[in-house]
Amino acid sequence: MDTQHFTVQGMTCGHCEGAVRQAIRRLDAQAEVQIERSSGRVSVRSASSRPALAAALTEAGYPELVSNASDADAA
Repeated sequence: MDTQHFTVQGMTCGHCEGAVRQAIRRLDAQAEVQIERSSGRVSVRSASSRPALAAALTEAGYPELVSNASDADAA
């Protein structure tokens, strides 16, 4: 099982967190999901692939935010 980290948009309340957890657990019932609502950070420990997890989040209405700048550019 690998841990994948996502930053998603649109999580504003407990209901949103529940929807994110449910979307991930539909894909992998054994997934461990940690959510930090204030930053939009979602960490998922799962056997499912990153693309599958990202698709589940997007389908639930919480697409991953992708930065155009690399970490090296920010330094």
